[in-house]
Amino acid sequence: MPVKGQILTDPANQNVYEFIETASDTGGERVVMKATIKQKGRFVPNHMHVLQDETFEVISGKLTVFKDGKVSTIGSGEKVVLPKNESHNHYNSEDIPLTYIQTVRPALDFDFMVENLVGLAADGKSKNGNYGLVQELVTLKYLDSKTFLADIPVGIQKILMHTIAPLGRLFGYRAIYKKYSGIEK
Repeated sequence: MPVKGQILTDPANQNVYEFIETASDTGGERVVMKATIKQKGRFVPNHMHVLQDETFEVISGKLTVFKDGKVSTIGSGEKVVLPKNESHNHYNSEDIPLTYIQTVRPALDFDFMVENLVGLAADGKSKNGNYGLVQELVTLKYLDSKTFLADIPVGIQKILMHTIAPLGRLFGYRAIYKKYSGIEK
């Protein structure tokens, strides 16, 4: 279960995430994390969150942001809001580490998602941010923090998640694993 002060390190890329406030700390209002991204380049595809807004405040380095069809860069002391239902991405395009504070509103189960994605990566079940189609569809279907890929029609993603994800669960796939979070979903 995510807890304030918990630090997660992705062994594949050495990115570090620290929970400053969890959903349980804020009564579900928000999740706040400090992230240090050492990996250069995109490690997740363009996506959109259906119910959540994300705010990033850069502490050091430069955050590259894809928003409104444009790529921009923000530096230390600057903030950007990535609103729900808008295609976006965020990453480090520099050779030096990037550190930022990320706030996600409302929290839903975003902190559990981060905990599980880092856990799966630590167990070698991710390659360059790709967790495999079945795992990604199970995560999409069973998490409250709904996220869709921006470049595939949402209708197709919904058909796939409603047909393949239940089968994936029969084979042991979970959106939240007890091994990483103490609960299963």
